[in-house]
Amino acid sequence: MDRSALVSRLRETPAGHRIITALDTGSADQALELARAMGSGQRYVKVGLELFSAAGPAVVQGLRELDRQVFLDLKYHDIPNTVAKAATQGAALGAVMCTIHAQAGRGAMTAAAVALGAYGREQGTRPALLAVTILTSLSEDEIGEASPSPDSLPERIERLARLAWDCGCDGLVCSAADLPRLRGVIGPEPLVVTPGIRPAGSGLDDQHRVTTPRAAMAAGADFLVIGRPITQADDPAAALADLAAELETAGGTST
Repeated sequence: MDRSALVSRLRETPAGHRIITALDTGSADQALELARAMGSGQRYVKVGLELFSAAGPAVVQGLRELDRQVFLDLKYHDIPNTVAKAATQGAALGAVMCTIHAQAGRGAMTAAAVALGAYGREQGTRPALLAVTILTSLSEDEIGEASPSPDSLPERIERLARLAWDCGCDGLVCSAADLPRLRGVIGPEPLVVTPGIRPAGSGLDDQHRVTTPRAAMAAGADFLVIGRPITQADDPAAALADLAAELETAGGTST
């Protein structure tokens, strides 16, 4: 399956179901309980480093048995051979999306894209490979401290996005604040998943660059990752339903 067909298939998801609930827990039992509480209509969930480190591949299998679509957010960042093999293992687990740091470089992103392409040709399906530009938890000062550069933050993000698309990635993980500029640079084709989403009036937690669900979709996001506003709510299912209804009335994405 080529990336155009893969992205088109994912974009067939109704607007209200494009929320990826972040199951950022240290327990497989808790993650599975949360997934059950979301209801059958809300299918996308995120398995990140904390949960995968605690429960491993078994939790992905358990979520798949609950008919959940898994966004495997492990942010691969290693040598090309290693990330290619890791991406293939993620595909074998049944993930529908997986992530790689764009700062891993051309060799690593290309290797992962090639490996997933080969997997897709053999199996008839594969996960979308999404490149993380700059983490939404990082402020501009922190980015400059870790990696000094004369380029501005938007220039860095733009360069990484161009590189990821050129290497064969299917899309990006980036802040909604960066999206209008990026859509102008790379166009409507790449799939975009946006973290750092907070409903109006909620706290920032450890995020620096955040936006509301409606604003993110209007900016061109395809899927939204939302964690604590759902999982730490008194009624997680109701919180998710409210957010889904907001997206339905927003009318979907601008892509």
